[in-house]
Amino acid sequence: MDRHLNSAVAYQPVGAAGGMPPESQLEMPPQDLRHKPSRRARDRPTPAVLYARFILVTTTLGVSTYGIYQMLQVVRFASMTLLQGLMISFFAVSLGWIAFAAGSVLAGASKRRDPIPRALSENSLTALVMPIYNEDPVRTTSALQAMAEALKDIGANHRFEIVVLSDSTNADSWIRETAAIHLLRMALMPVMPVWYRRRWKNVARKSGNLEDFVTRWGGRYDHMIVLDADSLIDAPTLLRLVQVMQEDPTLGILQTAPQLIGARTFFGRLQQFAACVYGPVITRGLAAWSGDSGNYWGHNAIIRMRAFAQNCGLPTLKGRKPFGGHVLSHDFVEAALMRRGGWKVRMATDCGGSWEESPPSLIDVAIRDRRWAQGNLQHMKIIGAAGLSFTSRLHLCIGIMSYLSSPLWLLMLGIGFALAVQSRLIRPEYFSHDFQLFPTWPRFDVELMMALFWFSMLVLLIPKMLGLIRALLSARIRRGGGGLIGVVASFLLETLLSALYAPVLMLVQSRHVFEVFMGRDSGWKPQRRHGGSTTWSDAWHFHKRHMVLSCVTAVIVYFLSPSLLAWVSPALLGLFLAVPLSRASGSESLGRALSRIALLRTPEEVDQPALVARRTELIAHAHALPEDGLRYLARNREARLAHIDGNLARPSEPRGKPDPNAFTAEQKLIDARSLEEALEWLTPIERVEVAADARLLNQLALLPDAQHAGFTS
Repeated sequence: MDRHLNSAVAYQPVGAAGGMPPESQLEMPPQDLRHKPSRRARDRPTPAVLYARFILVTTTLGVSTYGIYQMLQVVRFASMTLLQGLMISFFAVSLGWIAFAAGSVLAGASKRRDPIPRALSENSLTALVMPIYNEDPVRTTSALQAMAEALKDIGANHRFEIVVLSDSTNADSWIRETAAIHLLRMALMPVMPVWYRRRWKNVARKSGNLEDFVTRWGGRYDHMIVLDADSLIDAPTLLRLVQVMQEDPTLGILQTAPQLIGARTFFGRLQQFAACVYGPVITRGLAAWSGDSGNYWGHNAIIRMRAFAQNCGLPTLKGRKPFGGHVLSHDFVEAALMRRGGWKVRMATDCGGSWEESPPSLIDVAIRDRRWAQGNLQHMKIIGAAGLSFTSRLHLCIGIMSYLSSPLWLLMLGIGFALAVQSRLIRPEYFSHDFQLFPTWPRFDVELMMALFWFSMLVLLIPKMLGLIRALLSARIRRGGGGLIGVVASFLLETLLSALYAPVLMLVQSRHVFEVFMGRDSGWKPQRRHGGSTTWSDAWHFHKRHMVLSCVTAVIVYFLSPSLLAWVSPALLGLFLAVPLSRASGSESLGRALSRIALLRTPEEVDQPALVARRTELIAHAHALPEDGLRYLARNREARLAHIDGNLARPSEPRGKPDPNAFTAEQKLIDARSLEEALEWLTPIERVEVAADARLLNQLALLPDAQHAGFTS
């Protein structure tokens, strides 16, 4: 097939294909979740993986059993009330969840380093695929240009092609994208091809965007490396991913462990430091017990194209939204289906050179989590699919529990509050049976309860403590984090602030779960990836209920039991400070101040990777893109031609069913006497129709400016 190496080196000009290469189709049938497919048998776990799973299971069961036994000693089991039984049940689930996290990290100690692959075969082509949705095109194209240049520096550029897949719905965003892609093509003309496709109907969101690419052009490529709009992967890492895939022909997905970079706000830096210190031990543990049944996080991963097409076609789930319809959190499901088909799914924890960015503020995290919560809870309809491996089901369960744990914690606190009210307001019945000679005295062992509380805290902090130990043993992290004192001080600050933010996130996620179960769909909003200033007004509007709830709860608990208030005060304090904490989360000045005194600092800030520095340089020197895209195209003939040539033609409508928006847009252009008047009349949907039609664009360009038309619109 004439698709490798030399054919990919030279820049391929955009012509009638509209910005994309000739189609090379692959079939991607929707998978039937009710029937197990007939595929080759999966490999058995290696002894190292079995040992890691033994550590995981032993730790989880041991800690959970001990904690539940001690909790039963706090109250008398024989005379347990319904509320006490519910309290112990929720405690058991919560303790099991944190014990599982601790066991996973401990299992990571058994994982050996990933082997270094052999030299890359010349006979492959990999697509660097970046799906985007109303993103900042300067940042996305700068990242892609930096990666392409880095590949050229190591002589591997001819093995890759850039493919940008747009689902943008805003006309101005779309026009800025095509302008930025045109500049990227010119810059990379001698380096590698740059392809661009905007989908007219964004069915099934990101998963549908990728499926459209795979089914129409997937046959051109051996692999695709999926990138988010904020992704960066260094050239040696890109090359290594391809090498590993070529070395193991049974490997379907290889997921990297991306680190966070580029955070400027206080909350962003908090997440960035946590990812730097705790992330590696968490991902290493996950990789250790997952083995060849690993997970996929939707980006910064390489995928074998034909295996993906054969096994990962997502079905439309039965029922109404939010549980029915298209699969939202598609990545976990695609990993499970790939493994079901007999392909390996692994995590690469030792290659480095993989980065992404974090949401800049607490409110941005909450907005993103609403969509993730719905997608992960939707996995309840998929976890029982036929043929999935137990490990794949466990990954789906982890995704579900990552959001159910918040309402479970909230329910446990609520039951504890109800028990306090009961003990205060309801007279206890010591003689519960007729003719009972001796009373049944209530039992509550305070000292044992305190010991159990500190035991739970110790288990909860195991991943953080192991991450801290690893960080202190790393000369790179010590040097970048301000030395031994700086790393420890940052650790203490992050632990304290995480404890304050935790109850706020608990209520936010609990509300998300409630909305999902009430049938409310999350929609699809573009994600803010940089900048993050949170005003006092925004913080108050978003968190006022959290502050009011904390104040009311504190007053009630104080009158019921002042000692109980001391126990719940850490959670109430975070809620009481929710507004100032949220306001501070988006502060760049606070983030810079902490960096200057070496707090929450990561090695990438002190010794910035060359790829990150190059992207920053390209962003700083990028050409300004138009705010009003249609005005820009109307008054710039070259840009108009580049936009028309750089996009696939608008799909034709069925006979007898013309698009009403295109019809009204054309009529408005006919009636308008000036460009300003036309732009004022066009609705957002009509603006997209004009941007998609060369004839309407040329008609718009013929309109004079208002001053030349002899009147002011």
